Amino acid sequence: MTGSLFIITAASGTGKTSLVKQLLATTNDLAVSISHTTRDPRPGETDGIHYHFTDTESFVAGIKAGQFLEHAEVFGNYYGTSHASVTAQLEAGVDVILEIDWQGALQVKKLFDDVTMIFILPPSLATLRQRLAGRGQDTLEVINTRLAGAVDEMRQYVNFDYVVINDHFESALYELKAIIVAKRQTLDRQQQRYQSTIEALMADESYSK
Repeated sequence: MTGSLFIITAASGTGKTSLVKQLLATTNDLAVSISHTTRDPRPGETDGIHYHFTDTESFVAGIKAGQFLEHAEVFGNYYGTSHASVTAQLEAGVDVILEIDWQGALQVKKLFDDVTMIFILPPSLATLRQRLAGRGQDTLEVINTRLAGAVDEMRQYVNFDYVVINDHFESALYELKAIIVAKRQTLDRQQQRYQSTIEALMADESYSK
């Protein structure tokens, strides 16, 4: 059975990473694709776990070789998703989350007929600013730049299938899980998962006469 592809997008500081981490910890047969990036690791980040960190020259070479399912430049750094890695996971029957920005999301949407796109929004700009400042990793100038860019990013929510407001963490997590579960119950997925059961149910014609 082929896995389903989910895209989760949000402006920086919305809490996307924490939600996805908990979603993975509490949901079976679900994996997140590890993106490649040219930005420097932040404190606590590990290569191969949080990102595949690489240099700009190697990344650009990968773009030319068609290695990325999508790629984008954000705040002067490149980000991209490995085509081979995602395809292998889907073919293995694993549902895959792409935790990418809206530019990459729209690129992937053009390549896949069946992709579920989810946009996470903060409850307010004041909350978003507070969360960005609370990281303690960025200067005030960087925070203001990210906040200004966030408004433009959030306007892209209209191109997505679902919107989740991350006001209360547990509620937002519940809504994300509900989307995953609903997708797994669609006709196409259930026909793949329970083919023999459905065929057996439909085999005896004596009850339809």
